[in-house]
Amino acid sequence: MPTVSPPSPPTVNLWVVLSESKRIINAHSRHFLALSVLFLLPLCFSVTVYPSVSRLILDQSSSSHNTVSLLRGPLHDDLSPPPGSDVDLHTVLLLLIAYILVVTVFNLLAIGSIAYSVYQGFYGRPVKLVSAVRSSFASFLPLLATLITSNFIVSAIFLILGFLAFLITRVIELELDYASPVVILISLAIVVKLYVKWILAWAIVVVESSWGLTPLKRSRSLVKGMESVSLSMILVFAVTQSVFVWVSTVAASAQMDDGKLWTKALFVAQIVVTSAVLTVLMLYNVAATTVMYMYCKAVRGELAWEIAEEFAREYVSLPFDDGKVPHLVSVAYNNNV
Repeated sequence: MPTVSPPSPPTVNLWVVLSESKRIINAHSRHFLALSVLFLLPLCFSVTVYPSVSRLILDQSSSSHNTVSLLRGPLHDDLSPPPGSDVDLHTVLLLLIAYILVVTVFNLLAIGSIAYSVYQGFYGRPVKLVSAVRSSFASFLPLLATLITSNFIVSAIFLILGFLAFLITRVIELELDYASPVVILISLAIVVKLYVKWILAWAIVVVESSWGLTPLKRSRSLVKGMESVSLSMILVFAVTQSVFVWVSTVAASAQMDDGKLWTKALFVAQIVVTSAVLTVLMLYNVAATTVMYMYCKAVRGELAWEIAEEFAREYVSLPFDDGKVPHLVSVAYNNNV
């Protein structure tokens, strides 16, 4: 009697990662809603509002400058700037610093709490808001150190490449426009290539309690063979979020002509919708990154025995690499969540 071979396991791709992320989020919807309101909503609101606020301040500064110029004549402009321009410049600078601080703090807190919750939910463990918030604060400094390390590496690479390009242009007497589309595309390709390798670093910081250069190296090791999934995630989430922010900024700029931007219901609705959509996208971005981290570990055979030992009576389906081809490991365990 012929035996029926078991169905082949699904290939780990973007759809598989997003589907698992959706399953975990739906299973703990109220928990992730609370985390989104606590950390992601202020972040997304700041990202949505900042371009309009900065543009409004710059427009008011320009209007004030023109008024002073008309009253005092062109000679005064040549001698010294208008009295109000310094104050406006300080305001714009302080606003930029505050924006960077708010975005950085809430982004790292969101990563720490959401990655921890997804990691617990992936195993079917109970997720608690207090534990997630505690994890966000415990992971904040390691995440910040890793962020600084990654930015330092990227900056060092561009400084070295820029210096080499400067020397080459001096030797062969060639003029190079650093703002040309070719230079921008090359720079973008370098950044994307680096972050394809580093995509799992933030989940590694939270789950494995590492920081700095260690999670970057660990991520590079885990992503081997999964670069296409990593690139797909970066393109999907980065492009989608950038499009929403760009549309929101352009729409807000178009409404500044009559000087009544803040009284328009359309502008308020636009801020609300854009912030809500960005919140959902960022939630799924962090969740999908954590799920991809788990799948990468499973594909490399790092999860099979620990799952079998810890969860003896629940059912988990994970990809497992025995050195040749991926298989599915089924572990029976008890679902109490």
